[in-house]
Amino acid sequence: MSKPSLLVLYGSQTGTAQDTAQRIARQALKRQLQVRVMPLDNYNVANLISETLVVFVCSTTGQGEPPDNMKIFWRFVFKKSLPLGSLSCLDCAILGLGDSSYPKFNFVAKKLHKRLLQLGANTLLPVGLADDQHDLGSDAVIDPWLTSFWENVFALYPSLADVIPLREDEPLPPTYTFHFLDDVKEKTDDRLRIPSEQTVPSQSHPFPARLVSNRRVTDMSHFQDVRHIEFDIAGSNIEFAAGDVVMMRPCNTPEDVQQFCQLLRLDPDARFTLRATDNSAVQARLPQPCTVRHLVKSYLDIAAVPRRSFFELLSTFATNELEQQKLVEFSSAAGQEELHSYCNRPRRTALEVLADFPHTTADIKVDHLLDLFAEIQPRSFSIASSLQAHPHRLQILVAVVHYKTKMYKPRRGLCSTWLASLDPAQGEVYVPQWVKKGTLKFPKEKDTPVIMVGPGTGVAPFRSALQERMAEGKKANVLFFGCRSESKDFYFRSEWEEMMKTGHLNLFTAFSRDQEDKVYVQDRVREHAELLWDLIANRSACFYIAGNAKQMPTSVCDALKEVFQQEGDMSSEDASQMLATMERTGQFQSETWS
Repeated sequence: MSKPSLLVLYGSQTGTAQDTAQRIARQALKRQLQVRVMPLDNYNVANLISETLVVFVCSTTGQGEPPDNMKIFWRFVFKKSLPLGSLSCLDCAILGLGDSSYPKFNFVAKKLHKRLLQLGANTLLPVGLADDQHDLGSDAVIDPWLTSFWENVFALYPSLADVIPLREDEPLPPTYTFHFLDDVKEKTDDRLRIPSEQTVPSQSHPFPARLVSNRRVTDMSHFQDVRHIEFDIAGSNIEFAAGDVVMMRPCNTPEDVQQFCQLLRLDPDARFTLRATDNSAVQARLPQPCTVRHLVKSYLDIAAVPRRSFFELLSTFATNELEQQKLVEFSSAAGQEELHSYCNRPRRTALEVLADFPHTTADIKVDHLLDLFAEIQPRSFSIASSLQAHPHRLQILVAVVHYKTKMYKPRRGLCSTWLASLDPAQGEVYVPQWVKKGTLKFPKEKDTPVIMVGPGTGVAPFRSALQERMAEGKKANVLFFGCRSESKDFYFRSEWEEMMKTGHLNLFTAFSRDQEDKVYVQDRVREHAELLWDLIANRSACFYIAGNAKQMPTSVCDALKEVFQQEGDMSSEDASQMLATMERTGQFQSETWS
Protein backbone atom coordinates (compact mmCIF):
# COMPACT_ATOMS: atom_id res chain seq x y z
CA MET A 1 0.00 0.00 0.00
CA SER A 2 1.45 3.39 -0.96
CA LYS A 3 1.96 6.26 1.44
CA PRO A 4 -1.28 8.15 2.06
CA SER A 5 -1.64 11.88 1.55
CA LEU A 6 -3.28 13.59 4.53
CA LEU A 7 -5.88 16.34 4.21
CA VAL A 8 -6.54 18.49 7.31
CA LEU A 9 -9.75 20.54 7.09
CA TYR A 10 -10.70 23.03 9.80
CA GLY A 11 -13.61 25.19 10.89
CA SER A 12 -12.23 27.96 13.09
CA GLN A 13 -13.78 31.11 14.56
CA THR A 14 -11.00 32.55 16.73
CA GLY A 15 -7.97 30.75 15.28
CA THR A 16 -7.63 27.88 17.79
CA ALA A 17 -8.88 25.18 15.40
CA GLN A 18 -6.66 26.61 12.65
CA ASP A 19 -3.66 26.48 15.00
CA THR A 20 -4.47 22.85 15.91
CA ALA A 21 -4.89 21.92 12.21
CA GLN A 22 -1.48 23.43 11.46
CA ARG A 23 0.02 21.51 14.37
CA ILE A 24 -1.33 18.21 12.93
CA ALA A 25 0.12 19.19 9.54
CA ARG A 26 3.56 19.79 11.11
CA GLN A 27 3.40 16.38 12.77
CA ALA A 28 2.54 14.85 9.37
CA LEU A 29 5.47 16.62 7.67
CA LYS A 30 7.84 15.35 10.37
CA ARG A 31 6.56 11.84 9.56
CA GLN A 32 7.39 12.51 5.87
CA LEU A 33 3.74 12.53 4.81
CA GLN A 34 2.30 14.73 2.09
CA VAL A 35 -0.21 17.07 3.70
CA ARG A 36 -2.66 19.84 2.75
CA VAL A 37 -4.36 22.15 5.26
CA MET A 38 -7.31 24.41 4.49
CA PRO A 39 -10.48 25.95 5.94
CA LEU A 40 -13.52 23.78 5.16
CA ASP A 41 -15.18 26.42 2.99
CA ASN A 42 -12.08 26.74 0.76
CA TYR A 43 -12.22 23.03 -0.05
CA ASN A 44 -14.35 21.68 -2.89
CA VAL A 45 -16.42 19.33 -0.78
CA ALA A 46 -17.51 17.27 -3.81
CA ASN A 47 -13.92 15.92 -3.88
CA LEU A 48 -14.37 14.19 -0.50
CA ILE A 49 -15.46 10.98 -2.26
CA SER A 50 -11.95 10.60 -3.70
CA GLU A 51 -10.00 11.40 -0.50
CA THR A 52 -8.54 8.55 1.55
CA LEU A 53 -7.36 10.16 4.80
CA VAL A 54 -8.88 13.32 6.30
CA VAL A 55 -8.80 14.97 9.73
CA PHE A 56 -11.58 17.44 10.53
CA VAL A 57 -10.79 19.96 13.28
CA CYS A 58 -13.82 22.05 14.18
CA SER A 59 -14.86 24.40 16.92
CA THR A 60 -18.42 25.10 18.05
CA THR A 61 -19.53 28.73 18.33
CA GLY A 62 -22.34 30.40 20.27
CA GLN A 63 -25.38 28.18 20.63
CA GLY A 64 -24.03 25.12 18.81
CA GLU A 65 -23.32 26.90 15.51
CA PRO A 66 -20.55 25.96 13.05
CA PRO A 67 -17.78 28.60 12.62
CA ASP A 68 -18.08 31.09 9.73
CA ASN A 69 -15.51 29.33 7.55
CA MET A 70 -17.37 26.01 7.53
CA LYS A 71 -20.97 27.16 6.97
CA ILE A 72 -21.04 26.31 3.22
CA PHE A 73 -19.56 22.87 3.93
CA TRP A 74 -22.09 22.34 6.77
CA ARG A 75 -25.08 23.04 4.49
CA PHE A 76 -23.67 20.71 1.83
CA VAL A 77 -22.84 17.75 4.07
CA PHE A 78 -26.37 17.70 5.53
CA LYS A 79 -28.12 17.68 2.14
CA LYS A 80 -30.77 14.97 2.15
CA SER A 81 -29.84 14.08 -1.45
CA LEU A 82 -26.34 12.77 -0.58
CA PRO A 83 -26.16 8.99 -1.15
CA LEU A 84 -25.65 7.16 2.15
CA GLY A 85 -22.59 5.10 1.16
CA SER A 86 -20.85 7.88 -0.77
CA LEU A 87 -17.88 8.22 1.62
CA SER A 88 -17.15 4.49 2.02
CA CYS A 89 -13.53 4.95 0.78
CA LEU A 90 -12.80 7.64 3.38
CA ASP A 91 -10.80 7.05 6.56
CA CYS A 92 -11.24 10.06 8.81
CA ALA A 93 -10.90 11.45 12.32
CA ILE A 94 -12.80 14.29 13.97
CA LEU A 95 -11.39 16.57 16.65
CA GLY A 96 -13.79 19.04 18.29
CA LEU A 97 -12.76 22.17 20.21
CA GLY A 98 -15.34 23.42 22.68
CA ASP A 99 -16.09 24.91 26.06
CA SER A 100 -18.13 22.87 28.55
CA SER A 101 -19.56 26.03 30.17
CA TYR A 102 -21.82 26.32 27.08
CA PRO A 103 -24.89 24.05 26.90
CA LYS A 104 -24.10 22.73 23.39
CA PHE A 105 -20.57 21.56 24.20
CA ASN A 106 -18.74 20.44 21.03
CA PHE A 107 -22.08 20.09 19.24
CA VAL A 108 -20.56 20.63 15.75
CA ALA A 109 -17.94 17.85 16.09
CA LYS A 110 -20.49 15.38 17.51
CA LYS A 111 -23.04 16.10 14.77
CA LEU A 112 -20.41 15.95 11.99
CA HIS A 113 -19.14 12.62 13.36
CA LYS A 114 -22.66 11.16 13.23
CA ARG A 115 -23.25 12.47 9.71
CA LEU A 116 -19.96 11.14 8.27
CA LEU A 117 -20.80 7.69 9.68
CA GLN A 118 -24.22 7.91 7.96
CA LEU A 119 -22.42 8.67 4.68
CA GLY A 120 -20.34 5.51 5.07
CA ALA A 121 -17.03 7.00 6.25
CA ASN A 122 -14.77 4.92 8.50
CA THR A 123 -13.70 6.82 11.62
CA LEU A 124 -10.26 5.80 12.89
CA LEU A 125 -10.94 6.66 16.54
CA PRO A 126 -13.68 8.18 18.71
CA VAL A 127 -14.39 11.87 18.17
CA GLY A 128 -12.03 14.05 20.28
CA LEU A 129 -13.89 16.49 22.55
CA ALA A 130 -11.38 19.09 23.76
CA ASP A 131 -12.56 21.38 26.54
CA ASP A 132 -11.32 24.91 27.15
CA GLN A 133 -12.51 24.65 30.76
CA HIS A 134 -10.02 21.89 31.62
CA ASP A 135 -7.19 22.98 33.94
CA LEU A 136 -4.70 22.44 31.12
CA GLY A 137 -7.01 23.71 28.40
CA SER A 138 -7.74 21.86 25.15
CA ASP A 139 -4.36 20.09 25.11
CA ALA A 140 -5.46 17.76 27.90
CA VAL A 141 -7.62 16.01 25.28
CA ILE A 142 -5.72 16.88 22.08
CA ASP A 143 -2.38 15.28 23.13
CA PRO A 144 -3.62 11.74 23.85
CA TRP A 145 -6.05 11.98 20.90
CA LEU A 146 -3.20 12.79 18.49
CA THR A 147 -1.06 9.94 19.86
CA SER A 148 -3.95 7.57 19.26
CA PHE A 149 -4.60 9.05 15.80
CA TRP A 150 -1.03 8.40 14.61
CA GLU A 151 -1.07 4.85 16.06
CA ASN A 152 -4.21 4.17 14.02
CA VAL A 153 -2.74 5.70 10.84
CA PHE A 154 0.42 3.58 11.20
CA ALA A 155 -1.67 0.46 11.75
CA LEU A 156 -3.70 1.25 8.63
CA TYR A 157 -0.63 2.00 6.46
CA PRO A 158 2.12 -0.46 7.46
CA SER A 159 4.45 1.06 4.79
CA LEU A 160 4.82 4.12 7.08
CA ALA A 161 6.70 2.00 9.63
CA ASP A 162 9.86 2.24 7.50
CA VAL A 163 9.81 6.05 7.39
CA ILE A 164 12.38 7.77 9.59
CA PRO A 165 10.67 10.82 11.06
CA LEU A 166 12.46 14.18 11.30
CA ARG A 167 13.86 15.08 14.70
CA GLU A 168 11.58 17.22 16.89
CA ASP A 169 14.17 20.01 17.01
CA GLU A 170 14.56 20.27 13.22
CA PRO A 171 12.76 23.33 11.91
CA LEU A 172 10.46 22.74 8.94
CA PRO A 173 10.93 25.01 5.91
CA PRO A 174 9.01 28.31 6.20
CA THR A 175 5.67 28.77 4.40
CA TYR A 176 6.81 32.13 2.97
CA THR A 177 10.09 33.77 2.04
CA PHE A 178 10.69 37.51 2.46
CA HIS A 179 12.42 39.38 -0.36
CA PHE A 180 13.65 42.74 0.91
CA LEU A 181 13.85 45.60 -1.55
CA ASP A 182 17.23 47.32 -1.52
CA ASP A 183 16.08 50.45 -3.31
CA VAL A 184 15.76 53.84 -1.65
CA LYS A 185 13.04 53.65 0.98
CA GLU A 186 10.08 55.13 -0.80
CA LYS A 187 6.91 55.63 1.14
CA THR A 188 4.93 52.40 0.85
CA ASP A 189 1.26 53.21 0.92
CA ASP A 190 -0.19 50.98 3.66
CA ARG A 191 -3.26 53.17 4.03
CA LEU A 192 -6.82 52.03 3.58
CA ARG A 193 -8.40 52.27 0.19
CA ILE A 194 -12.09 53.01 -0.10
CA PRO A 195 -13.40 50.25 -2.40
CA SER A 196 -14.36 51.72 -5.76
CA GLU A 197 -16.80 49.00 -6.80
CA GLN A 198 -20.11 48.92 -4.94
CA THR A 199 -19.74 45.61 -3.14
CA VAL A 200 -21.18 44.72 0.24
CA PRO A 201 -18.26 44.99 2.69
CA SER A 202 -16.85 41.63 3.85
CA GLN A 203 -13.85 40.21 5.69
CA SER A 204 -11.76 40.37 2.50
CA HIS A 205 -13.12 43.84 1.55
CA PRO A 206 -13.99 45.76 4.74
CA PHE A 207 -15.36 49.30 4.58
CA PRO A 208 -13.20 52.02 6.18
CA ALA A 209 -15.83 53.71 8.34
CA ARG A 210 -15.04 57.19 9.67
CA LEU A 211 -15.03 57.49 13.47
CA VAL A 212 -17.60 60.16 14.41
CA SER A 213 -17.45 60.07 18.21
CA ASN A 214 -15.84 58.08 21.02
CA ARG A 215 -17.39 58.89 24.41
CA ARG A 216 -16.79 57.40 27.83
CA VAL A 217 -20.23 56.57 29.29
CA THR A 218 -19.20 55.46 32.78
CA ASP A 219 -18.58 57.96 35.57
CA MET A 220 -14.89 58.92 35.90
CA SER A 221 -14.89 57.46 39.44
CA HIS A 222 -16.09 54.07 38.10
CA PHE A 223 -13.47 51.30 37.86
CA GLN A 224 -14.43 50.45 34.27
CA ASP A 225 -14.07 52.58 31.16
CA VAL A 226 -17.00 51.83 28.81
CA ARG A 227 -17.20 53.59 25.43
CA HIS A 228 -20.14 54.50 23.22
CA ILE A 229 -18.54 54.71 19.75
CA GLU A 230 -20.20 55.94 16.55
CA PHE A 231 -19.08 55.36 12.93
CA ASP A 232 -20.21 56.96 9.68
CA ILE A 233 -21.09 54.20 7.18
CA ALA A 234 -22.59 56.44 4.44
CA GLY A 235 -21.88 55.01 0.98
CA SER A 236 -20.82 51.64 2.38
CA ASN A 237 -23.76 49.43 1.27
CA ILE A 238 -23.76 48.14 4.88
CA GLU A 239 -27.23 47.12 6.07
CA PHE A 240 -28.08 45.57 9.41
CA ALA A 241 -30.98 44.63 11.62
CA ALA A 242 -31.33 44.38 15.41
CA GLY A 243 -29.20 41.49 16.70
CA ASP A 244 -26.50 41.80 13.99
CA VAL A 245 -22.81 42.23 14.82
CA VAL A 246 -20.05 44.38 13.39
CA MET A 247 -16.58 42.91 12.84
CA MET A 248 -13.27 44.78 13.01
CA ARG A 249 -9.57 43.97 13.31
CA PRO A 250 -7.49 45.83 15.90
CA CYS A 251 -3.90 47.02 15.53
CA ASN A 252 -0.92 46.55 17.85
CA THR A 253 0.28 49.59 19.82
CA PRO A 254 3.18 51.67 18.42
CA GLU A 255 5.23 50.79 21.57
CA ASP A 256 4.75 47.04 20.99
CA VAL A 257 5.65 47.38 17.31
CA GLN A 258 8.83 49.27 18.20
CA GLN A 259 9.85 46.74 20.88
CA PHE A 260 9.21 43.80 18.54
CA CYS A 261 11.39 45.32 15.80
CA GLN A 262 14.18 46.00 18.33
CA LEU A 263 14.10 42.44 19.74
CA LEU A 264 14.27 40.90 16.26
CA ARG A 265 16.67 43.56 14.92
CA LEU A 266 14.29 44.52 12.14
CA ASP A 267 14.12 47.90 10.44
CA PRO A 268 10.45 48.95 10.63
CA ASP A 269 10.76 50.98 7.41
CA ALA A 270 12.29 48.13 5.38
CA ARG A 271 10.11 47.05 2.45
CA PHE A 272 9.63 43.49 1.27
CA THR A 273 7.57 41.28 -0.99
CA LEU A 274 6.44 37.81 0.06
CA ARG A 275 6.63 34.57 -1.89
CA ALA A 276 4.92 31.36 -0.80
CA THR A 277 7.39 28.47 -0.82
CA ASP A 278 4.76 26.17 -2.33
CA ASN A 279 3.75 28.82 -4.92
CA SER A 280 0.29 29.18 -3.35
CA ALA A 281 -1.40 32.56 -3.00
CA VAL A 282 0.22 35.06 -0.67
CA GLN A 283 -1.71 36.65 2.23
CA ALA A 284 -4.26 38.88 0.52
CA ARG A 285 -4.45 41.31 3.46
CA LEU A 286 -0.82 42.38 3.09
CA PRO A 287 0.01 44.96 0.45
CA GLN A 288 2.85 44.06 -1.95
CA PRO A 289 5.37 45.54 -1.27
CA CYS A 290 4.78 45.91 2.46
CA THR A 291 6.76 47.58 5.24
CA VAL A 292 7.89 45.65 8.31
CA ARG A 293 6.00 48.21 10.42
CA HIS A 294 2.71 47.52 8.63
CA LEU A 295 3.20 43.75 8.95
CA VAL A 296 3.79 43.98 12.72
CA LYS A 297 1.16 46.64 13.44
CA SER A 298 -1.75 45.25 11.40
CA TYR A 299 -1.08 41.57 10.92
CA LEU A 300 1.07 39.67 13.45
CA ASP A 301 -0.76 38.83 16.69
CA ILE A 302 2.13 39.70 19.04
CA ALA A 303 -0.07 40.84 21.95
CA ALA A 304 -1.93 37.51 22.23
CA VAL A 305 -1.18 34.87 24.86
CA PRO A 306 0.76 32.40 22.70
CA ARG A 307 -0.36 28.83 22.18
CA ARG A 308 1.81 25.80 22.76
CA SER A 309 2.60 25.60 19.02
CA PHE A 310 4.45 28.93 19.38
CA PHE A 311 6.84 27.34 21.91
CA GLU A 312 7.25 24.23 19.73
CA LEU A 313 8.39 26.37 16.80
CA LEU A 314 10.45 28.74 18.96
CA SER A 315 12.37 25.80 20.46
CA THR A 316 13.62 24.82 16.98
CA PHE A 317 15.44 28.18 16.64
CA ALA A 318 17.11 28.02 20.06
CA THR A 319 20.90 27.67 20.15
CA ASN A 320 21.27 28.75 23.79
CA GLU A 321 21.13 25.54 25.85
CA LEU A 322 19.21 26.90 28.86
CA GLU A 323 16.58 28.60 26.71
CA GLN A 324 16.24 25.56 24.50
CA GLN A 325 15.65 23.23 27.48
CA LYS A 326 12.90 25.49 28.82
CA LEU A 327 11.21 25.84 25.41
CA VAL A 328 11.33 22.07 24.81
CA GLU A 329 9.77 21.51 28.24
CA PHE A 330 6.97 24.01 27.45
CA SER A 331 6.36 22.17 24.14
CA SER A 332 6.10 18.70 25.70
CA ALA A 333 2.95 17.03 26.98
CA ALA A 334 4.61 16.66 30.41
CA GLY A 335 5.40 20.40 30.59
CA GLN A 336 1.85 21.71 30.16
CA GLU A 337 1.31 22.54 33.84
CA GLU A 338 4.58 24.54 33.76
CA LEU A 339 3.57 26.30 30.55
CA HIS A 340 0.16 27.12 32.02
CA SER A 341 1.75 28.74 35.08
CA TYR A 342 4.26 30.66 32.97
CA CYS A 343 1.97 31.77 30.17
CA ASN A 344 -1.79 31.26 30.52
CA ARG A 345 -2.41 32.16 34.17
CA PRO A 346 -0.54 35.49 34.12
CA ARG A 347 -1.76 36.10 30.51
CA ARG A 348 1.80 36.66 29.27
CA THR A 349 1.91 37.94 25.67
CA ALA A 350 4.00 36.53 22.81
CA LEU A 351 6.03 39.76 22.82
CA GLU A 352 6.83 39.30 26.53
CA VAL A 353 7.88 35.69 25.86
CA LEU A 354 10.30 36.92 23.17
CA ALA A 355 11.80 39.35 25.69
CA ASP A 356 12.25 36.45 28.17
CA PHE A 357 14.16 34.37 25.59
CA PRO A 358 16.51 37.00 24.08
CA HIS A 359 19.10 34.60 22.57
CA THR A 360 16.44 32.55 20.80
CA THR A 361 14.60 35.69 19.65
CA ALA A 362 17.80 37.03 18.08
CA ASP A 363 18.10 33.73 16.16
CA ILE A 364 14.60 33.85 14.62
CA LYS A 365 14.82 34.04 10.84
CA VAL A 366 12.46 36.60 9.38
CA ASP A 367 11.09 34.00 6.89
CA HIS A 368 9.49 32.14 9.81
CA LEU A 369 7.51 35.12 11.18
CA LEU A 370 4.25 34.14 9.47
CA ASP A 371 4.57 30.57 10.80
CA LEU A 372 5.40 31.72 14.32
CA PHE A 373 2.71 34.36 14.72
CA ALA A 374 -0.96 33.94 13.86
CA GLU A 375 -2.83 36.67 12.04
CA ILE A 376 -4.71 39.16 14.24
CA GLN A 377 -8.27 37.82 14.36
CA PRO A 378 -11.34 40.03 13.81
CA ARG A 379 -13.39 40.92 16.89
CA SER A 380 -17.18 41.14 16.93
CA PHE A 381 -19.40 43.68 18.69
CA SER A 382 -23.18 43.73 18.98
CA ILE A 383 -24.51 46.72 17.06
CA ALA A 384 -26.15 49.11 19.53
CA SER A 385 -28.13 51.30 17.12
CA SER A 386 -30.79 51.02 14.42
CA LEU A 387 -30.59 52.47 10.90
CA GLN A 388 -34.16 53.76 11.33
CA ALA A 389 -33.12 55.92 14.30
CA HIS A 390 -29.59 56.73 13.06
CA PRO A 391 -29.37 56.57 9.23
CA HIS A 392 -25.81 56.07 7.84
CA ARG A 393 -24.51 55.46 11.34
CA LEU A 394 -23.37 52.40 13.27
CA GLN A 395 -22.86 52.49 17.05
CA ILE A 396 -21.29 50.07 19.53
CA LEU A 397 -20.88 49.87 23.31
CA VAL A 398 -17.41 48.66 24.34
CA ALA A 399 -16.05 47.82 27.79
CA VAL A 400 -12.30 48.48 27.78
CA VAL A 401 -10.61 45.31 29.06
CA HIS A 402 -7.99 46.10 31.72
CA TYR A 403 -7.00 43.87 34.66
CA LYS A 404 -4.08 42.89 36.88
CA THR A 405 -2.22 39.59 37.01
CA LYS A 406 1.13 38.83 38.63
CA MET A 407 2.74 40.54 35.62
CA TYR A 408 4.17 43.99 36.32
CA LYS A 409 2.16 45.66 33.54
CA PRO A 410 -1.65 45.46 33.68
CA ARG A 411 -3.21 43.24 31.00
CA ARG A 412 -5.20 45.05 28.31
CA GLY A 413 -7.65 43.83 25.68
CA LEU A 414 -6.07 44.48 22.28
CA CYS A 415 -9.20 45.61 20.45
CA SER A 416 -10.98 47.54 23.22
CA THR A 417 -7.77 49.41 24.16
CA TRP A 418 -7.10 50.22 20.51
CA LEU A 419 -10.67 51.49 19.98
CA ALA A 420 -10.53 53.59 23.17
CA SER A 421 -7.29 55.22 21.94
CA LEU A 422 -8.84 56.49 18.69
CA ASP A 423 -9.65 60.19 18.89
CA PRO A 424 -11.56 61.89 16.05
CA ALA A 425 -10.48 65.29 17.45
CA GLN A 426 -6.89 64.45 16.43
CA GLY A 427 -7.79 64.19 12.74
CA GLU A 428 -9.87 61.81 10.63
CA VAL A 429 -9.79 58.19 11.80
CA TYR A 430 -11.07 55.27 9.69
CA VAL A 431 -11.81 51.79 11.04
CA PRO A 432 -12.27 48.98 8.46
CA GLN A 433 -15.38 46.94 9.27
CA TRP A 434 -18.05 44.61 7.95
CA VAL A 435 -21.34 43.31 9.34
CA LYS A 436 -22.46 39.75 10.06
CA LYS A 437 -25.90 38.34 10.79
CA GLY A 438 -26.23 37.88 14.55
CA THR A 439 -27.84 34.99 16.40
CA LEU A 440 -30.66 37.08 17.92
CA LYS A 441 -33.80 37.34 15.76
CA PHE A 442 -36.71 39.58 16.76
CA PRO A 443 -40.37 38.85 15.90
CA LYS A 444 -41.91 40.40 12.79
CA GLU A 445 -45.50 40.30 14.15
CA LYS A 446 -46.57 43.64 15.56
CA ASP A 447 -48.32 42.25 18.66
CA THR A 448 -45.70 39.74 19.84
CA PRO A 449 -44.16 41.16 23.04
CA VAL A 450 -40.41 40.95 23.66
CA ILE A 451 -38.77 40.51 27.07
CA MET A 452 -35.07 41.41 27.08
CA VAL A 453 -32.54 40.79 29.86
CA GLY A 454 -29.35 42.72 29.16
CA PRO A 455 -27.14 43.66 32.11
CA GLY A 456 -24.04 45.80 31.47
CA THR A 457 -22.90 46.01 27.84
CA GLY A 458 -25.31 43.11 27.15
CA VAL A 459 -27.91 45.83 26.65
CA ALA A 460 -26.31 46.87 23.30
CA PRO A 461 -28.34 44.63 20.93
CA PHE A 462 -31.53 45.53 22.82
CA ARG A 463 -31.00 49.25 22.24
CA SER A 464 -30.85 48.43 18.52
CA ALA A 465 -34.02 46.31 18.82
CA LEU A 466 -35.92 48.96 20.78
CA GLN A 467 -35.03 51.74 18.32
CA GLU A 468 -36.12 49.48 15.46
CA ARG A 469 -39.35 48.38 17.18
CA MET A 470 -40.26 51.99 18.11
CA ALA A 471 -39.88 53.01 14.46
CA GLU A 472 -42.25 50.15 13.53
CA GLY A 473 -44.78 51.11 16.22
CA LYS A 474 -44.26 47.92 18.29
CA LYS A 475 -45.05 48.85 21.89
CA ALA A 476 -44.95 45.56 23.85
CA ASN A 477 -41.34 45.82 25.08
CA VAL A 478 -39.95 44.82 28.47
CA LEU A 479 -36.30 45.43 29.41
CA PHE A 480 -34.45 44.17 32.49
CA PHE A 481 -31.22 46.16 32.88
CA GLY A 482 -28.63 45.62 35.58
CA CYS A 483 -25.39 47.36 36.51
CA ARG A 484 -23.41 48.21 39.65
CA SER A 485 -24.65 51.70 40.33
CA GLU A 486 -27.42 54.00 39.10
CA SER A 487 -25.03 56.98 39.10
CA LYS A 488 -21.97 55.30 37.51
CA ASP A 489 -22.83 52.79 34.78
CA PHE A 490 -26.51 53.14 33.89
CA TYR A 491 -26.09 53.11 30.10
CA PHE A 492 -28.60 55.01 27.90
CA ARG A 493 -30.67 56.04 30.91
CA SER A 494 -32.25 59.14 29.30
CA GLU A 495 -33.24 57.12 26.21
CA TRP A 496 -35.00 54.48 28.30
CA GLU A 497 -36.82 57.20 30.27
CA GLU A 498 -37.98 58.81 27.00
CA MET A 499 -39.26 55.43 25.71
CA MET A 500 -41.15 54.84 28.96
CA LYS A 501 -42.80 58.28 28.67
CA THR A 502 -44.06 57.51 25.16
CA GLY A 503 -45.36 54.10 26.29
CA HIS A 504 -42.85 52.06 24.25
CA LEU A 505 -41.02 50.45 27.16
CA ASN A 506 -41.50 48.75 30.50
CA LEU A 507 -38.12 49.00 32.31
CA PHE A 508 -36.97 47.09 35.41
CA THR A 509 -33.55 47.92 36.84
CA ALA A 510 -31.19 46.15 39.24
CA PHE A 511 -28.32 48.20 40.71
CA SER A 512 -26.28 45.57 42.50
CA ARG A 513 -24.06 47.84 44.66
CA ASP A 514 -26.42 50.68 45.55
CA GLN A 515 -27.77 48.99 48.70
CA GLU A 516 -26.63 46.56 51.39
CA ASP A 517 -28.01 43.42 49.70
CA LYS A 518 -26.92 42.82 46.12
CA VAL A 519 -29.78 42.85 43.62
CA TYR A 520 -29.37 41.30 40.16
CA VAL A 521 -31.52 41.01 37.03
CA GLN A 522 -32.56 37.45 37.97
CA ASP A 523 -34.05 38.82 41.24
CA ARG A 524 -36.16 41.28 39.23
CA VAL A 525 -37.29 38.46 36.92
CA ARG A 526 -38.60 36.55 39.96
CA GLU A 527 -40.31 39.68 41.35
CA HIS A 528 -42.28 40.18 38.11
CA ALA A 529 -43.35 36.56 37.74
CA GLU A 530 -47.04 37.33 37.16
CA LEU A 531 -46.36 39.82 34.32
CA LEU A 532 -43.80 37.54 32.63
CA TRP A 533 -46.04 34.47 32.83
CA ASP A 534 -48.94 36.41 31.28
CA LEU A 535 -46.73 37.69 28.42
CA ILE A 536 -45.16 34.29 27.70
CA ALA A 537 -48.08 31.89 28.30
CA ASN A 538 -50.94 34.05 26.99
CA ARG A 539 -49.29 36.36 24.46
CA SER A 540 -46.41 34.15 23.16
CA ALA A 541 -43.76 36.72 24.14
CA CYS A 542 -40.16 36.09 23.02
CA PHE A 543 -37.53 36.08 25.77
CA TYR A 544 -33.91 37.21 25.19
CA ILE A 545 -30.71 37.20 27.24
CA ALA A 546 -27.48 38.97 26.24
CA GLY A 547 -24.30 39.52 28.23
CA ASN A 548 -21.40 37.86 29.99
CA ALA A 549 -21.41 34.06 29.87
CA LYS A 550 -20.26 33.56 33.49
CA GLN A 551 -23.15 33.01 35.94
CA MET A 552 -25.77 35.46 34.67
CA PRO A 553 -27.43 33.43 31.86
CA THR A 554 -27.81 30.31 34.03
CA SER A 555 -29.17 32.39 36.96
CA VAL A 556 -31.74 34.10 34.70
CA CYS A 557 -32.83 30.73 33.24
CA ASP A 558 -33.24 29.33 36.77
CA ALA A 559 -35.35 32.37 37.73
CA LEU A 560 -37.49 31.93 34.59
CA LYS A 561 -38.11 28.24 35.40
CA GLU A 562 -39.19 29.31 38.92
CA VAL A 563 -41.66 31.75 37.29
CA PHE A 564 -43.11 28.85 35.25
CA GLN A 565 -43.39 26.63 38.35
CA GLN A 566 -44.97 29.32 40.51
CA GLU A 567 -47.38 30.91 38.04
CA GLY A 568 -48.05 27.91 35.79
CA ASP A 569 -48.32 25.47 38.69
CA MET A 570 -45.68 23.18 37.13
CA SER A 571 -43.19 20.63 38.36
CA SER A 572 -39.51 21.53 37.90
CA GLU A 573 -39.26 18.92 35.08
CA ASP A 574 -42.18 20.54 33.23
CA ALA A 575 -40.67 24.02 33.68
CA SER A 576 -37.35 22.81 32.21
CA GLN A 577 -39.28 21.17 29.37
CA MET A 578 -41.15 24.40 28.65
CA LEU A 579 -37.89 26.39 28.49
CA ALA A 580 -36.31 23.75 26.20
CA THR A 581 -39.33 23.96 23.87
CA MET A 582 -39.11 27.76 23.81
CA GLU A 583 -35.43 27.50 22.91
CA ARG A 584 -36.11 24.99 20.14
CA THR A 585 -38.80 27.18 18.56
CA GLY A 586 -36.85 30.45 18.89
CA GLN A 587 -39.17 31.87 21.55
CA PHE A 588 -36.16 31.88 23.93
CA GLN A 589 -32.79 33.14 22.57
CA SER A 590 -29.50 34.06 24.17
CA GLU A 591 -26.24 35.60 23.04
CA THR A 592 -23.44 35.37 25.56
CA TRP A 593 -19.69 35.93 25.42
CA SER A 594 -16.86 34.91 27.73
